[in-house]
Formats: sequence, structure tokens, C-alpha cells
Amino acid sequence: MCLYTHCDDSNSSEAQYINLEQARAHSDLTMSTEECLWREHVVQRLRERDRKECENFKEIIVQNNRLIDHVAQLKSDNLKLSVENEQLRNAVSTGGTGPNVAIATLEKKLLAQQEELTDLHKRKGEHSQMIVDLNLKVEQQKELLSEKEHSLYEQQTANNRLRAEVQLLHSSLEELKKLNTTLLDEHTALQLAFSSLEEKMRNVQDENRYLLERLMRYRAKDADKLNEENESLIRKRLPSLFRKRSAKLKRDLEDAVREPNSAVNPIVPAPGGTPLHRNSSPAQFGGPAGSDDEIDDGSINGAMEALGLNDEEYISARFMGGEAVHDVVRPNTNTSIETLKAAGYLGQPNPTKIFMKFEAHENESHAVRWSPVERMVATGGADRKVKLWDVGKGSTEPRAVLSGSSAGINSVDFDSTGAYILGTSNDYGARVWTVMDNRLRHTLTGHSGKVMAAKYVQEPIKVVTGSHDRTLKIWDLRSIACIETKFAGSSCNDLCTTDSLGSTIISGHYDKKIRFWDIRTEKQADDVLMPAKITSLDLSKDCNYLICSVRDDTIKLLDLRKNQVISTFSNEHFKISCDFARASFNSGASKIACGSADGAIYIWNVNGFLETTLKGHSTAVNAVSWSPNSNSLASVGKSKRCIIYSDS
Repeated sequence: MCLYTHCDDSNSSEAQYINLEQARAHSDLTMSTEECLWREHVVQRLRERDRKECENFKEIIVQNNRLIDHVAQLKSDNLKLSVENEQLRNAVSTGGTGPNVAIATLEKKLLAQQEELTDLHKRKGEHSQMIVDLNLKVEQQKELLSEKEHSLYEQQTANNRLRAEVQLLHSSLEELKKLNTTLLDEHTALQLAFSSLEEKMRNVQDENRYLLERLMRYRAKDADKLNEENESLIRKRLPSLFRKRSAKLKRDLEDAVREPNSAVNPIVPAPGGTPLHRNSSPAQFGGPAGSDDEIDDGSINGAMEALGLNDEEYISARFMGGEAVHDVVRPNTNTSIETLKAAGYLGQPNPTKIFMKFEAHENESHAVRWSPVERMVATGGADRKVKLWDVGKGSTEPRAVLSGSSAGINSVDFDSTGAYILGTSNDYGARVWTVMDNRLRHTLTGHSGKVMAAKYVQEPIKVVTGSHDRTLKIWDLRSIACIETKFAGSSCNDLCTTDSLGSTIISGHYDKKIRFWDIRTEKQADDVLMPAKITSLDLSKDCNYLICSVRDDTIKLLDLRKNQVISTFSNEHFKISCDFARASFNSGASKIACGSADGAIYIWNVNGFLETTLKGHSTAVNAVSWSPNSNSLASVGKSKRCIIYSDS
């Protein structure tokens, strides 16, 4: 009976639940279509769940009904057996042995039926307990359903809010797309304008170059004509003067050759192969005042002034006039160079011996630089490391390995005190390390191309870097921030600063130009155009002369006071090894060294002739550096090897 009652209760609860859902559905007719569909979906799912649960109970109820029917059947059978038993007992009481066996059989059957009845009652109790447990579970599921409905309501509210936000974001996205289209159109227009301006600039540059060549030709013609007039005038008016002066010069040169340690100033060759005095004062060619020479310096200077000649034109005219010393060999021959070396006219001797040789890096070596205060060399290579080598101790093990770069090193440089080392890298950054503790102090990032060179400006406060992104950046090391960006318009391969304050920056670029920047103003000085792209720059200590290695396998010497090229150095076997090959001045700015693609190092005298060639590398030499404190030269190349040359 309790099962039927439970079924009725479950049906009634289901009916009440359905009525409740219908009432809710009726009350929420004003809701949006999407919410109604959602609620109908939930109700349908709940009905399916109730249907599934009721199916389980229906099976139990059917089994229970069968048991009840079976019990009723057993009761009727028991009643019949009781009647039969009573009849048999009556028959036994009246007498007879035949029926006793039947009675015993019926008693056994009755006992078995009673045991089966007991088992059925036991199973009925278990089923009742199961129904009670299931009712408890139903109540728990109802509570869980109410919680889910509450959570569903909250989620719907949040969903509506998010839909509104999505609509706002869609509208803002459309506005941004329109703005982006406008910017793209403007960018295209600016590119077209830039292209036209660049084409105009090229035309103007070509025209300027053509006019400059014409001007140089006209000037050369005027100079030749003036030289002819001066030569004829000199031959007419001062023949005896030049003969006596030439005889005295001959005696001075012979004395200088016999005495190598003489204090006579060296003779240098003019571009045309004629000897020039390093200090071009004519008085230094003669003896002291009161000598046995009949011509005094005042008369020569007065005659030169009257003729409008300078010192070099006077000496050149004298030798070209056939009055040169015949016993002294000309400096344009190999014998003359050896004679000048023996006389001490070429300054300090060249480093010719290999002092040290060691493997500097795991891969190709790109940069080398001497410390300004001690015999220590810094090298940088493609293995992303900067290494310090103690040359004074002759150690082939690195004194320190400075790490931090994530790409190959392109250049290294010390500050004037030797306390900091500055390195640039292909990872678009530059870094500053301290030499004392080998720690990475600053990392300067902001370029969009590999950084090829860096120098201190107003040390140790500022640093300037040049990059392939066509910009130069000035960094303040106190705030580790870029304080100024200069747009060069071409990739920068090297740079240097003209003085300790770093007021002027000189940069060499891929577009064949040397640019001058004054950091105190935004005004840019006139550019100097080279015949090919520039690979390196180096400045003399007095900041008057600049050497520039050019990709056409020449090295140019510029006089910064005139802002023009005054000499060109080349050789038939000399080839610039790469786009970042570095040339270097020695400490006295009297010699120039640069590595070649054939593995040799060429050393020129600043007066124009090749002094010596150093062998030692088996592959191309990328960079060289003169020691500021000794007559030593360091070089690195593609073979990972660093070689230190010395004169002893």
C-alpha cells in the first residue's frame, strides 16, 4: 500500500511541479524570446529526468504488485491446504494408514510455503527501504535544481551584460578599422611624396657631382697654368738662388743619411713623387744663422712672397727645375724608402714580429680594441661574447669573458679611463660592462636594426650608437634612456666623436657619405661624399685628421680643418675584407693600418707610401687596433684568431 501511496505522491508532485512550471511560464510571457526558449529547454530536460527516474520506480512497483499477487495466491493455496489438512486429520482420527503419507507430504509442502512467504516479506521490506532512500534522493535533487535555477538566472544576467559590452567593442572596432584605413591612405601618399622627393634629391646629387667634377677639372687646369707661369718666372729670376740653395740641401741630406739619429726633420714625398719637408718652413732646409751660405732665409722668403709661392710650390719648383740633388735617391723608389727608414725619417719602427697568437673566439672574430691605460686587449666575436686578454703577461687564456648579448658582437670600445667597456651587437642593442668586476651595468635597447658602433659622449654620462636602422641614438646612462634620435637616412657602419665633450659626432654610412652632427644644435654640417660605402672611421688624437676605409679598396685621409680628402692609400693586392672592416691610426697619427681580404695587414705612412705588410692570418682580417701606449698592433679575422704584433 505504501508503494501505491508513494506513486500517487510522486505523480501528484510531478503534476504540481508541472503546474508550477506552467504558472512560471505564464508569468514570464513578457520575457524575451531567447529566455523563454531557454526555460522551455530546461523544463523539457527536467521532464525527461523525472520520466527516467519514474521508470525505475515503475519496475519496482510492478515487481511489488507481482509479489503481492503471489502472496495472495499463496494464502489461497495455504487455505486450501489447511482445509485438506483438516480433512486428513479427521480421516486419521477415524482410522486408516494410507492417508498418513499424504499428510506428511502436505506438511512438508506447507513448511516450504511458509519459508517462501517469509522470504517474500523480507524482500518487501528491503524494497520499501529502497523507496524511502529514493525519495530522499529526489528531495536532494529538487534542492539542487533550485540552486541551479538561481545560478542560471545570474549567468543570464551576466550574459546580457557581456552582450552589451561586445556590441560596444564591435562599434569601437569598426571605428578603428576606418581610422586604420585613413592612416594607410595617408602613409601611401607620404611614401609617394617621399619617393618623388628622393628622386629629386638623386637628380640634384648627380647634378652637384657633375658640377663638382667640372669645377675640379677647371681648377686643375688653372693650377697647371699657374705652375707653368711660376716655373718660368722662377727660372728667369732666381736661377743662382736655387743653385746655391740646392747645394746646401744636398749637404744637409748627406749629413742626415750618415747620421741616422740626427735631429733633422724628415723628408716626405709630395703626391707627384717630389720630396717635401714635413715642416714646410724653408729655413729648416738651411744651416743656422751666420753659416757660410751667402743666401739668407729672409731673401728667399721675400722672393717667394714676391712671386706668390708657398713653401711646397717653392720646393716642388726647385726640384722640377732640374736643380735637385743628384746624389740622393728619389723617395718614390724602394731604395729611397729604405734610406729614409735608416735615417729615422719615418718615425718609430713598424711592428714586424708576432708577439702573441691565440684563438680568441669560437666563431669569427669581429672587433678588437686596446685598453687606454694597460696592456690589455678586448675582442668581440660571433659567439656573442666580449673577451679581455692580458697581453702584458703574455697569457693566452682570457682574463675575463663578458656575456649578456644574444647575438654576435660588432664593435668594442673603452672609455678614456679604461674602467668601462662598450660593446654593440646584432641583437639590436648595446651594452656597458665594468672592467674591474666584469659585470654588465647597462643594456641599451631601442634600435630596430643591428647596432654596428658605439662611442662615449661626455663620458661617462652619455653614449652614442649607430645602427643599420638608419638612425643614431644618444643615451643617458644615468636614466638608461634614449634622449635623442638623429635620422641619417642610411645605415651607419661606424662613428667617432671629435673631442672629450663629444660635441661633434662623425658617422660613416652605407650611402657613401660621412656625416657630421653637432649635438649642441640640431644643425647638421655638410656631408663628405666618398666613392663607395664606408666601412670604418678613425680619428687622430688632435682631432685634425680622419681616416676612412672605403669599400672600393681604398683608405681616405681627410683634413677636418678643410673638410676635404687630402690623400688616398691603396695597393694592387689590398682588398677590404667586409662591410665592417676597421682601419686604425697609430698613437702618433703617423701610420695607418688596415687588414685585407688576403690575410695581410698593410701599414702606410700618412705621407702616402706603403711601409710594410704583416703576414700571420690565413684568412681575411676584419679589424686592427694600435696600442696607445706602445708600438704594438692587434688584429682579428675570420679564422677566430687574434694576433699581437710588436717591434721587439
